[in-house]
Amino acid sequence: MTAHHPFEFGIASFGELTSSPDRGTPTAKERLDQVLEAAVLADTAGIDFLGIGEHHRADYAVSSPAMVLAAVAAQTSRIRLSSAVSVLSTLDPVRLYEDFATLDLMSSGRAEIIAGRGVFVDSFPLYGYNLTDYEALFEEKLDLLLEVNRHENVTWQGSFRAPLHDAPVMPRAQQPEIPVWLGVGGTPASVVRAAVRGLPVMFAGIGGDPRGFARLAQLHAAAGEQSGHPAGSLAVGMTGHFFVAENSQDAKAEFAEQYSRYWAENTPRSVVMTEEHYEFATGPTGALLVGSPAEVAEKILSQHEAIGHERFMAQFIGNMPTPRLLRSIELLAGEVMPIVRRELGIEASPTAG
Repeated sequence: MTAHHPFEFGIASFGELTSSPDRGTPTAKERLDQVLEAAVLADTAGIDFLGIGEHHRADYAVSSPAMVLAAVAAQTSRIRLSSAVSVLSTLDPVRLYEDFATLDLMSSGRAEIIAGRGVFVDSFPLYGYNLTDYEALFEEKLDLLLEVNRHENVTWQGSFRAPLHDAPVMPRAQQPEIPVWLGVGGTPASVVRAAVRGLPVMFAGIGGDPRGFARLAQLHAAAGEQSGHPAGSLAVGMTGHFFVAENSQDAKAEFAEQYSRYWAENTPRSVVMTEEHYEFATGPTGALLVGSPAEVAEKILSQHEAIGHERFMAQFIGNMPTPRLLRSIELLAGEVMPIVRRELGIEASPTAG
């Protein structure tokens, strides 16, 4: 079993403000402090990248991933810094590029962007956009983002903003181009959209059996080849809700409360999580990567065998006490990553220290 590219591991946070029965609900500052502490540990532990999500709601602490990532950049030296995702439909692509180009300079070339449409629609009324333009907004803004990423001076015209005439977009990133991924929830049209533009995709494997993304990964590869991109050149990533402890029983018991409260408090549909659902989700074919290091590594390898992805992003959710969160990151770096890479015949990723 081999990977096209060195297999990379990341951690991610959306900065949700989930309650805890014994500690209450964290403040936005407390949550951001925890995110920063986790990021610094991930950097020293050898994890490859960090993803920070964007929401515009009272139950989330992060509305500006670039600001959080800039704080992380000042205290780290090697971990790559990505949005996860930037809600491109309601952002100005020029401003988004400028923010991440600045981050790229401040971090010595470590910035990335995962662009997506997001789970919530709160940003549409907040920034004065109409939901009826949902698809057209994303298409247009994605193309403008790619244009400003590739060219210092931009001439461009669209339907949702004033045209640009040989406009300089500054500052320029340290990297020739900031890596741009497309975050995809499971829509074939989104996969094709990424492929024809030569973009890698990050699948959100947070429900059902994530191995079902294999069909979309195949579609991504085929559409990419049909659009002139060499076979195997377009990367695929997977994200999943994650928590690892020394043994499976402790991990699943600790995470159950966090998982239930996250779905009830921080998701669009306020889902009530049943014991049966949790048992399936933590089982061999479920979406949750929760258990012992060996158990979680086996699940990542099973997904890789089906999907062929080259990145895994562990999304930490809920209101886990900081010591337990940090220990989970240590186990990811110290035990899960070596197992997966050994099985794939990979020593380390290019960014590993």
